[in-house]
Amino acid sequence: MQKKILIIGGTGFIGYHLAARCKKLNWEVVSVSTKEPVKNRRLKKVRYKICDISIKKNLAKIAKKKYDYVVNLGGYVDHINKIRTYKAHYLGAQNLFKVFKNKELKSFIQIGSSAEYGTAKTPHKENVTGNPGGVYGKSKLLASKFMVNCYKKYNFPVTILRFYQLYGPKQNTNRFIPILIDACLCRKKFVTSSGNQSRDFLYIDDGIDAIIKSIKSKNSKGKIFNIGSGRPTKLKKIMKIVEKKLKYFYPVYGKIKLRKGEGKIIYPNVSLAKKILKWNSNTTLKVGLNKTMNYYKNRN
Repeated sequence: MQKKILIIGGTGFIGYHLAARCKKLNWEVVSVSTKEPVKNRRLKKVRYKICDISIKKNLAKIAKKKYDYVVNLGGYVDHINKIRTYKAHYLGAQNLFKVFKNKELKSFIQIGSSAEYGTAKTPHKENVTGNPGGVYGKSKLLASKFMVNCYKKYNFPVTILRFYQLYGPKQNTNRFIPILIDACLCRKKFVTSSGNQSRDFLYIDDGIDAIIKSIKSKNSKGKIFNIGSGRPTKLKKIMKIVEKKLKYFYPVYGKIKLRKGEGKIIYPNVSLAKKILKWNSNTTLKVGLNKTMNYYKNRN
């Protein structure tokens, strides 16, 4: 029988790539977002529904249908509106549990964030209690704690994945790598930090692999997994790779400051995902960046 998956946030960067992968698996795909997908992220044979998951009564109508899997990628990139961020990431997770707790789901994937660790020492381990400073990290951490309790109390089949810096084709130009690539392609100045801080960057295909493996795993329920390459990379290294490929780079260093409490080196320990999910990052940084740059070059 054909599997059916509901993707909350299916019109976003990760949601698009997840929906595309699920189509290849011949799964029936339903996407729920607050708005229609942009043209280059609209997929054939994916049913798109408009719904704000922070409003339970609207979500309840969608939950009347039977699904095998639900993946919660919902939320907002812009965290300036604190109330909306809190509602989307925490109240939204609560509402999803309430409408699906008796639906006999095989798997529910809650997408967390590395921001949940806050100023915790790296490499981050899943058993560390996070101390996030911003509303986004706090809301994500509240959602993770809530979902773990739902597993303990109700055996709700949830798995929590904490992604680090995902990148790849069709990402909006509001993140470091696509902003950098766009600046080089358009021969514009690239306003940046010192570039000496290190972050963990993961190619989107490897992130989608982690979601699929979590869905299928019998041993992932009730657990939290860090999903990243497990290797920190200096931002300046990425800049150099992009400059070499695109033959242009006009940086303006020091204009962007680190957020208060933001660590200079941030990356995860991913041994738990390797052990239980049998997952690993297979795309090298150079290969992933080349694929991403080729996409933006052809797009322009």
